Amino acid sequence: MILEPEGSPASRVHWGSRARPFRCTLNPYRQSGDRLQSWTSFLIALSALLPMVNPVGSALVLLPLVGDAPLPVYRNLAWRISIDNIIFLLIVEAAGSAILRFFGISIPIVEVSGGIVISGIGWSGLNRPDPEPRLQDMPPKAPVSEGKYIEKVFYPFTFPITSGPATVVTMLTLSAHAARTTLTANLLAHVGISAAVVVVTACVYACYAYAPKLAKAGAPGTINGIIRIISFITFCIGVQIAWNGISALIVQAAHTLKH
Repeated sequence: MILEPEGSPASRVHWGSRARPFRCTLNPYRQSGDRLQSWTSFLIALSALLPMVNPVGSALVLLPLVGDAPLPVYRNLAWRISIDNIIFLLIVEAAGSAILRFFGISIPIVEVSGGIVISGIGWSGLNRPDPEPRLQDMPPKAPVSEGKYIEKVFYPFTFPITSGPATVVTMLTLSAHAARTTLTANLLAHVGISAAVVVVTACVYACYAYAPKLAKAGAPGTINGIIRIISFITFCIGVQIAWNGISALIVQAAHTLKH
């Protein structure tokens, strides 16, 4: 071993080479992957929740229940329903993994079961009958005060009209699908799902707040066509989620047979 004099250029090189491992550097590839993970979870959750919630269709269901109330009443109800919907879905998303662990249900089983349910909902939407007559085709109702609807904000306006059982199953499936091995990836995946919940609920607010104008502006054939397109996307999403679970089960079965 050759010893260099203290303060010589060689000693400074060796000292720098020994100190380099202690420097904290950020990996740009890892940061890019984390952002991509959050963005991917957001897109998956948005494409799955938007057909389930179906803001346009839910607004058409809400119309006969509220009746000929003034537009400010619709806006106030839309705001209250939106807040309740965000809280409700985030609770389901946060507690979804704990619920699965409590009942001993594996993630691939949830993906298969949830995918089948979502596909069935999309299939039924593709084969649904023609929609009922719109609000202007119905007998007019006497306007009532806003207080009558306050106690109905969560049930039935939020659940099950806005987020029904299908949406709950979708949230549980997304929560299971977002489970990752590292804490950072797991957190970013759930952040993406939460952001998708906020975006979908913003669409709900826009449709609910202007539901009377939406019903008058849209032709029945146009609305029915939009609903069927969304139903087809829902069917495809369900098949994809179910296939992800089946693939994981096949890999687990092959690994068990080898050992």
